[in-house]
Amino acid sequence: MRSYSVRDVERVLQLSAGTTRGLIRAGFVSPGRGPKREYRFSFQDLIVLRAARGLIQAKVPRKRIRRSLESLRRELPVSMPLSGLAICAVGDRVVVREGDSRWQADSGQYLLGLDVSVHNGVLRMVEHPRAAAPLPAPQRDWFAEGLALEASDPRAAIDAYRQAAEADPDNSAAWINLGRLLHAQGATLEAEAVYGQALERVGPDPLLLFNQGVLLEDLGRTAAALAAYRSAITEDPELADGHYNLARLYESLGEPQQAIRHLGQYRRLMGSEGR
Repeated sequence: MRSYSVRDVERVLQLSAGTTRGLIRAGFVSPGRGPKREYRFSFQDLIVLRAARGLIQAKVPRKRIRRSLESLRRELPVSMPLSGLAICAVGDRVVVREGDSRWQADSGQYLLGLDVSVHNGVLRMVEHPRAAAPLPAPQRDWFAEGLALEASDPRAAIDAYRQAAEADPDNSAAWINLGRLLHAQGATLEAEAVYGQALERVGPDPLLLFNQGVLLEDLGRTAAALAAYRSAITEDPELADGHYNLARLYESLGEPQQAIRHLGQYRRLMGSEGR
């Protein structure tokens, strides 16, 4: 069964890598892993990712999105049928039809109209705005603006990420990038407050905890940094950088057994990524 890479997601769905990772962290899809630990997406994953973005942009509540995506995944075939697919959503329901027939709704507002087909071996997804009732003007994508501004104007990128976090407080990627840039700009106390607020909002995200640990190290709060790194690898035992930083800190604290254990984990993980 064919699988798709992050690059395929960017090309076919027009989703940035950051947006894709955010949808994964939100639990909308659980992609597999390739031989180098890279994400590999199934056909079903691609459809669910595209539907998730459409429903989020339509400001459907997240609980309803989860229900509709669970329903969508149950209806989707494992691979692309020769007849193609038509996917539409009304209210909080997503409906799939195969073949040339198109699903029509008698009432309610469309949130997604999508044709999926294979042409010359290439998976194609085409959205049909004409099938949808008029929607509000597209919302400004603050997160994408932040990504574009990081290299040229970090302060503007910080403002964009702050707007993204305010617009969607569950967007862990926005919080992570906001805290990281504040730290890089020397606003360490503000970055610490951002990480604390983010963890309260989105829960123990491993990358948030890792970045918090890096910040606490720079603030000279070694015990707190150790706690953050330990929490990060508890959430994601394969977070290689977390094990490396723990090994380094334990060595500096004169705890060689702990240092050796985490360094071994780091080397094992990096070796598995390189195979």
